[in-house]
Amino acid sequence: MSLPIPVRHLVCGRFTLELKRPLIMGVVNVTPDSFSDGGQFAAPQPAIEHALQLLAEGADILDIGGESTRPGAAPVSPQQELDRIAPVLEGLRGCGRPLSVDTRRVEVMQAAIEQGADMINDITALQAPGALAAVAAAGCAVCLMHMQGEPATMQQAPVYQEVVSEVEEFLQARVQALLAAGIARERIVIDPGIGFGKTARHNLALLAALDELSTLGQPVLLGVSRKSLIGELTGRAVEQRLAGSLAAMLAGVARGAAIVRVHDVAATRDALAVWQAIENA
Repeated sequence: MSLPIPVRHLVCGRFTLELKRPLIMGVVNVTPDSFSDGGQFAAPQPAIEHALQLLAEGADILDIGGESTRPGAAPVSPQQELDRIAPVLEGLRGCGRPLSVDTRRVEVMQAAIEQGADMINDITALQAPGALAAVAAAGCAVCLMHMQGEPATMQQAPVYQEVVSEVEEFLQARVQALLAAGIARERIVIDPGIGFGKTARHNLALLAALDELSTLGQPVLLGVSRKSLIGELTGRAVEQRLAGSLAAMLAGVARGAAIVRVHDVAATRDALAVWQAIENA
């Protein structure tokens, strides 16, 4: 069976993004319990200011989340999530870059799309009832992530027979489900879900084999910034994981990652500039 032709551009709501170079997605956590920033940007105005700073540093996309999905996190209600992200979406609507909303709730997806969200980034890969229909009716992009279990319990005892093939098969099945629902391939991104129901060994296997996911033809998003894997490998606390995060990011880009989801945009931009210069020499 022949491999699908790789998607060369991403239709992302109001924007069409060329995939000639790795794109940088800047993280905007509008939550009081984020693992990465300790709730610094839980209020709308600090979150908006932080997002604008990420854009100034070189972010191509902003990913706005109103529910922490760190391991052990308790869920919040859809209304709580909406109350957190709606003012931020409104404040950033005219920023000139695509706005992604990180949510697994159909109600939040629908409201965010109505507010102008250009992408839905869903850790459950649009498996919730009504999620496919909500996104299919819009023009936004969607990121499908693999996760074993639920955020509250996913890291307790993750088990796979063969993690790379299982993640690949899941993502391929979800892409087919979206295509069947009328969502064009140019709107679909896939994410192996580093740290979501996976041990360090599972995460390393996925990172090493990331190029296998690229054969599905969809842009691959990689989110490894500041995660516990980096802490396990380096012994560093969350605020000291920049070097390890950059190393993992570059390893992923070398294996075909098209979008990198990061907290430290300026450092990521510099690392990518050097890497690209070497690749193009």
